[in-house]
Amino acid sequence: MISKLFRAVLAAAVVMTCAALFSCRALAADGVSSYLPKASPADLFPGADRFGEPQGDPPIVPVYRGDQLQGFVYLNSDFANATGYSGKPIRVLVGIDPKGVLTGLKLVEHKEPIVLVGIPEKRILDAVNKLVGVDMGGVARGAAPAPQVDIVSGATVTVLVIGDSIVRSATKLIKSGRLGAQGKAVTSATPQASKAIDPDKSEVRDWQSLVGDGSIRRLFLSVADVNKAFEKTGNGAAAAHPEEGDPDDTFIDLYVADVAVPTIGRSLLGDEGYDRLAGRLKPGQQALVVAGSGRYSFKGAAYVRGGIFDRIELIQETNSVRFRDRNHTRLGSLAAEGAPDFPEIALFTVPPELALDPTEPWVLQLLVQRVVGARDKALVTFDVGYALPDIYLKRQPTPAQAAPAKSSAPSSATETREVGTPPAASDEEPLWMRIWRANTVKVGLTVVALGALTLIFFFQNFLVRRPAVYVWVRRGYLLFILVWLGWYANAQLSVVNVLTFANSLLTGFSWEYFLSAPLIFILWASIAAGLLFWGRGPFCGWLCPFGALQELLNNVAQALKVPQFRVPWGLHERLWPIKYIIFLGLFGMSLYSTAFAEQLAEVEPFKTSIILKFAREWPFVVYALTLLAAGLFVERFFCRYMCPLGAALAIPGRIRMFEWLRRWPECGSPCQRCANECPVQAIHPEGHINVNECIYCMHCQELYFDDHRCPHMIQVRLKREKRQAMSSPSMRPGGKGPATVITAGGKPVGVPPVDAITPPAT
Repeated sequence: MISKLFRAVLAAAVVMTCAALFSCRALAADGVSSYLPKASPADLFPGADRFGEPQGDPPIVPVYRGDQLQGFVYLNSDFANATGYSGKPIRVLVGIDPKGVLTGLKLVEHKEPIVLVGIPEKRILDAVNKLVGVDMGGVARGAAPAPQVDIVSGATVTVLVIGDSIVRSATKLIKSGRLGAQGKAVTSATPQASKAIDPDKSEVRDWQSLVGDGSIRRLFLSVADVNKAFEKTGNGAAAAHPEEGDPDDTFIDLYVADVAVPTIGRSLLGDEGYDRLAGRLKPGQQALVVAGSGRYSFKGAAYVRGGIFDRIELIQETNSVRFRDRNHTRLGSLAAEGAPDFPEIALFTVPPELALDPTEPWVLQLLVQRVVGARDKALVTFDVGYALPDIYLKRQPTPAQAAPAKSSAPSSATETREVGTPPAASDEEPLWMRIWRANTVKVGLTVVALGALTLIFFFQNFLVRRPAVYVWVRRGYLLFILVWLGWYANAQLSVVNVLTFANSLLTGFSWEYFLSAPLIFILWASIAAGLLFWGRGPFCGWLCPFGALQELLNNVAQALKVPQFRVPWGLHERLWPIKYIIFLGLFGMSLYSTAFAEQLAEVEPFKTSIILKFAREWPFVVYALTLLAAGLFVERFFCRYMCPLGAALAIPGRIRMFEWLRRWPECGSPCQRCANECPVQAIHPEGHINVNECIYCMHCQELYFDDHRCPHMIQVRLKREKRQAMSSPSMRPGGKGPATVITAGGKPVGVPPVDAITPPAT
């Protein structure tokens, strides 16, 4: 029956997968129209009741109240870069009236890990919704500054990307004149470039001359400058936390230059460095050197955690981009004569999605953050404007002949290298290695803990022969896993990891992505090895923080005499396949939408109870507490019947190579003691252990060697004691003492048959 059920579920998963793939193609074809069902007209325009037909390219959709036009709806990613932490677009439906005023916003799709893992989505929306009501027409005309959203601590990049994409997309739409007469009043025509970088100008110049003519642009901020900037924002909390120190102290001294220009590149990087860079760049692609000193780092620490530089942004017209670790190369010094020694020097290749035109002005925007509370930050921005000096340019006879910077990248090299790929001679250390070095202590403790568990498993017979030691070793280890690995290090594995891994195999696998989370990588590597030896047991029974929490709470419940409910075997056998159904459903859905599958993976209470420590919205907390409460009466209730990760591990766990759990011939017939006492009912009444359900707690092995509880071992002990008694002097002919020394109820003790030994009731 179970095999038929499994085949039926598998067939359903295949059908779901095919339907999902078909839907994916339909979604890609429909574009913005496919997102409209996720919002109602009233979400974007109060009182509106219907959408019209999409217009133009990129499409905008009119919104009506009856027959009266209220405005238009568009998708932010159709007009502006909206790539977030995940490397994928954050899609927002934006409502804008004919006058250019933002009327409503609706987040319809994102794959931001920080929101999926911990930051409540409501906090993101509350920050971004402050743009509603802003007149973007004034911003497009240059009569008003671009509005800034409030950043959310822990999700800075996500909020900034959403806010920037909305502002820039609205500005671009208004300038296009597609909103009506009001829009035409603010349209602007950008003349086509009639100039290009002169490839024949390639000389080496000193630092002072480069700074003097604007080849290198500078931003200097003192402590007083930054404090005044926060005061002007009107944010009282930010003004109340000024930078400490002398007002004239250097806050940051920042320099930026376009090193794809031959003269600037050779001067700052040296001939060899420039030639390596030219081999990396595609035709027309640019690269910047950013150098800084002072108390404020333009790099920050976000790029180490998530691979993105959240403190600087490159902007040209309505397009903007933030650099990622794959675009970054660390430099130790600059080659130009007279160049200062900077503690931070970075070489950034400009991502192709920006298509930076070096002949037109652009801006490097510096974001300065200030902590104003336990979970709140304030920000101000400062711009470093850059316009390439005319000495590097040459006039083109016609626009069609313009080919900026083409000569700086030989075609033979660009055909074999990708953007951001470090040159062969570069000594840049990969990001994942820096992350591992920054987590040396955590990595070391994790390796030690895994080594200890390996010793426990290999020397399990030595341990289980000492029940008192075994119990405290197990409880101590589970407590360590819960408190340190779970609540402190947040290394709780999830079925989301399995779905992400499977998705990466289909869309483009990268080891660096998985190596960027050291503890998670180490745990998965150890679990993969453990599957060959012991199946799913090492993780489910020893390394899962939530499983440890369930078991420890149940131990407390038993100590307090909370009644334990034993699920009848027939019902238990029909409940445990539920977790396989859940896993197959999540896996099939992940092929359609990984983000939606990750949301459905909330069936795991791991995020609520371990990652966020119950600091979450009440429905999630109630759900997690309900499962833990069920575990007080039915040990490891969630592990047995609902855990999709346990199901995912059980499937490959069947390939294990060894049988470590010992059994006696009497196990199951007639003795049922191990089956009755197994904490998760993984032992069949027939006596064999179902390794798919076994968590390797070793309780059955403890009984296996116990000569006071295991019927087989009781017989062995009694035979041994009888032999010892028969060989004692008192039992020899002519010896003194009673003829029988072992009695029970006044009768000589013999060796009882197996079926005469009744295991105690549980």
